Amino acid sequence: MKRVPVVPTILVALAVAAMIALGVWQLVDRLPKKEAFLAQLAANPARPPIAFPRFPDDTLLFRRASGFCLQPTSIKLAGAGASGYRAIAQCRTGAEGPGMIVQLGTTRDPNAKVAWTGGAVSGFVSHAPDGRSLIGSLFDRHPQAMMLIATTPPPGLTPNGRPDIASVPNNHLAYGVQWFLFAGIATVIYVLAVVRRAPRR
Repeated sequence: MKRVPVVPTILVALAVAAMIALGVWQLVDRLPKKEAFLAQLAANPARPPIAFPRFPDDTLLFRRASGFCLQPTSIKLAGAGASGYRAIAQCRTGAEGPGMIVQLGTTRDPNAKVAWTGGAVSGFVSHAPDGRSLIGSLFDRHPQAMMLIATTPPPGLTPNGRPDIASVPNNHLAYGVQWFLFAGIATVIYVLAVVRRAPRR
């Protein structure tokens, strides 16, 4: 017993127990909930169309929706990977309310000027671009804004792609395995450290 430091052993045991608990939480709680959420999103495109939601609601992602843009207050280009750039309009929808964000279409011209004066828009619900960093999103718990992906683009733009369930990450299995690995590694390292510090006869 003299060879095993009591306090460090207790601290390491608590840390390992916490890692195992986090791994179980990811696999038993978070993973089933995410899989159910993804199943709901996969079924959303076939559900009846709705009015574009006034406030963020992730359960409505990929639902077909429609809205009316009284006036675009700005139209900016945002990176879209292999598609080039997305033309995204900030819309005024009335005297009150949060307005509406519309992805009109895509273009490969970084200097494209989109001439669009608003009107009725139909498409499907998606997330608007989020400028928060990963660390910033941990402290800022505001939900990500919603965006209407237009089905029919204005002249000069390429149509937007269809909703893709693969764009929604599901990393909880990997997170759970990582926590178990961390627990195992911490245990092995501590056991080796205790063995090495033990006096030899």
